[in-house]
Amino acid sequence: MEARQAMIATYEDIHSLVRAVRSIREEGCEDVTVIGPIMETELEEVLGKPASPVRRYALLGGITGLVCGFALTVWSSYYYPLVVGGKPLASIPAYVVIAFEMTILFAGISALIGMLIHNRMPTSKLHPAHDPRLSEDRFAVRAVCDPARAAKVEEVLRSYSPGEVRLEN
Repeated sequence: MEARQAMIATYEDIHSLVRAVRSIREEGCEDVTVIGPIMETELEEVLGKPASPVRRYALLGGITGLVCGFALTVWSSYYYPLVVGGKPLASIPAYVVIAFEMTILFAGISALIGMLIHNRMPTSKLHPAHDPRLSEDRFAVRAVCDPARAAKVEEVLRSYSPGEVRLEN
């Protein structure tokens, strides 16, 4: 089995990058990685990435916060009873604000934890295509393909005016 070849092309314009990624995906190159300072919806569609599971973390955290907010306030009102004007001890409308705040707090914290888990952060090992310029103003596409397709993929990458195209060893 022949070793697969990896090519890295850098672009200054995200629209050129999107067109290049679309073209190399049409050429049959499935192992495509994009690195850059921002992500665009069109690029996510071209890459065919599934939706992020982080929103499920936020939903579960929000539901947990809502339940904990109401449980905390109802428990504390029965543990330290203070009857005022004949009102019931557990007056739900008065506790909505606290439950809302707990919902936001738990959803935010759980979304942060989910993001860290799914981004595999913190990491001590950088991606092979890492270049400090890719965090500022440039985009890169890394395509790994069979040696038989490498020449065609390189030609397609060069057709969209990249800053540079290099083979990775």
